[in-house]
Amino acid sequence: MLPQHWLDAWTAWRNRLVSNPRFQHWAAGFPLTRPIAHQSAERLFNLVAGFVYSQVLLACVRLNLPTLLAPGPMTLEALSKAMDLPFASTVRLMSAAQSLNLVELAGPGRYALGMHGAALLGNGGLSEMIQHHTLFYADLADPVALLRQGGGQGQLAAFWPYAAYDKPDSADGDAISHYSALMAATQPMIAADIVCAYPLDGHRLLMDVGGGEGAFACFAANEATKLKVRVFDLPAVAERARQKFSAEGLSHRADAVGGSFLDGDLPTGADVITLVRILHDHDDQTVMTLLRAAYRALPPGGVLLIGEPMSGAPAKDPMAEAYFGFYLLAMGRGRARRPSEIKAMAKEAGFARVVNRPTRTPMLVRVLTAYR
Repeated sequence: MLPQHWLDAWTAWRNRLVSNPRFQHWAAGFPLTRPIAHQSAERLFNLVAGFVYSQVLLACVRLNLPTLLAPGPMTLEALSKAMDLPFASTVRLMSAAQSLNLVELAGPGRYALGMHGAALLGNGGLSEMIQHHTLFYADLADPVALLRQGGGQGQLAAFWPYAAYDKPDSADGDAISHYSALMAATQPMIAADIVCAYPLDGHRLLMDVGGGEGAFACFAANEATKLKVRVFDLPAVAERARQKFSAEGLSHRADAVGGSFLDGDLPTGADVITLVRILHDHDDQTVMTLLRAAYRALPPGGVLLIGEPMSGAPAKDPMAEAYFGFYLLAMGRGRARRPSEIKAMAKEAGFARVVNRPTRTPMLVRVLTAYR
């Protein structure tokens, strides 16, 4: 490995070269460097224009464009009427959506779903997240102020009761209804990955801590048909989970218990406890409290299953470092941790062995299993 001062000198030379307008002009025209220069310029402009692209996407979702085009191609005139937009605005939106691969031309003046639009149609939770981002973007209106003053006072903190309340278990049904619905809608995006990484057929009772309305518990119960499931969440949320279990016909092997893991104790009896998108919402002290509680609640040989976005895994990526980094900052608590950090914390809590289990979409969720 090269000495650090050599690497610093190389980086400084490279940056002087790349920032030189004369070099940029030359690189854009020289046949061997032209493709690299064009790709670099495109990536940089995508950073500059990224907010605009996200707003084009939001407009398509709010206007139900994927649903409108699901049966087949439509003309601009028909789309204008269906979306209640002026014709000129429809032309502008469709042109923008086509450039983002949300739609594609299907003949003169006709549009069909593009690859991204079709994928969006098949993932209702993603549409919910796109609309939820209006709160996130409001908190990011002045990112420098957010960095200097910290979060926890804006719209995201108000949306997530456990971030805004000193005593989250006192939140009523109205306060938790919106965030519980969002969690339920987006849970299928990662539930399949988690269960694929760690099949649950060998377990008797799963307790999903912070399990919301029971979306993951229902998915697990349907995948492992002999598995009993339990949700442990705030009392008002647990009631919604009971209603979900009843609607899904799972009441005979699913239940929900109200409480707060901030109290330090969890119900016993489960041989697998799941923490799905939980740890990254909290500070280190709270995470240690929860991990120790999970250890105490499990029997010897029991398993703690952790599934969430993680930092630096396998390398830094925009989803963990930029998206979740700033989302959790705006919310006012928590951070994405490296798998090695979570492993060390789990072992400090008492777990004997922690295994990293590969997932299909590691940018969205990674899985660790800790054994008591």
